[in-house]
Amino acid sequence: MVLLVGGMFVINDWATIGVLTAFLLYLRQFFEPLADIGEFYNTFQSASSALEKLSGVLDEEPGVPEPADPVPLSDAAGRLDLDHVAFGYVDGRRVLPDLDLHIPAGQTVALVGTTGAGKTTIAKLVSRFHDPAEGRVALDGVSLYRISDADLRRSVTLVTQENFIFDGTIADNIAFGRPGAARSEIEHAARMVGADEFIEAMPDGYDTDVSQRGGRLSAGQRQLVAFARAFLADPAVLILDEATSSLDIPSERLVQRALRTILADRTAIIIAHRLSTVEIADRVLVLEHGRIVEDGAPAELLRRGGRYANLHRAWEASLA
Repeated sequence: MVLLVGGMFVINDWATIGVLTAFLLYLRQFFEPLADIGEFYNTFQSASSALEKLSGVLDEEPGVPEPADPVPLSDAAGRLDLDHVAFGYVDGRRVLPDLDLHIPAGQTVALVGTTGAGKTTIAKLVSRFHDPAEGRVALDGVSLYRISDADLRRSVTLVTQENFIFDGTIADNIAFGRPGAARSEIEHAARMVGADEFIEAMPDGYDTDVSQRGGRLSAGQRQLVAFARAFLADPAVLILDEATSSLDIPSERLVQRALRTILADRTAIIIAHRLSTVEIADRVLVLEHGRIVEDGAPAELLRRGGRYANLHRAWEASLA
């Protein structure tokens, strides 16, 4: 029986309660599949939209196509030549109007200058993320047009300030530099760049899961993992594009020690606003509007008192 007491319905009959309970259970069995169908439909719609975008990317023609008849380059020495290179991201606006740059194998070159001077553009051209509008970029005398993508990626490695650390172990992330590397080679690479100290202090050492995007690691630790990855890859040409700009001073000093090891016996291009990184270079190029305005050893350019000396004084003043 259902009674109205104080404006509320009260059931005092167990048979009625049983009927209502059974009715509610039947309603639940009816609506739950409908809710599941609605959730599946939403997931299906999201997947279809994502697949459409992915298909669009896969259908894009590459901006830097593979050569039809590539020249084998199994053991590059690392000599770089940019002959009368012109390039611009927008028609009518040249970032590099006419650049001539020659880097012998094994030399470490630092590129400095104001934002927009063309430093990162040079790194992208050497990595063949873009092709020049005019002129030629060559590795060991072979135009990058003639080198297969596999040989080029094996010979030229780019390290930036935002290297991707994926979900997995530290060892897996280092091995990404050379898939199939032995565990001993991975640990050797970490020791050579000074990353072994923090790795061995982690809960599971090299088998520690770093979480998504390396969330369990500090910025300095992530950069050391990236350097260990690059050391394991052992490229003929290593490009560092602002690789220390996001680090604090203690982390930067730790990374500086790793740099001296990783740059030894290979061609290197360093792009940095922090001139403490530039000081380890054999040669400094000061760029303005895509042109080289100063070229020489760091100490020599300081003595000249030109643009590099001015940049160096401004950098020292910023530390005070």
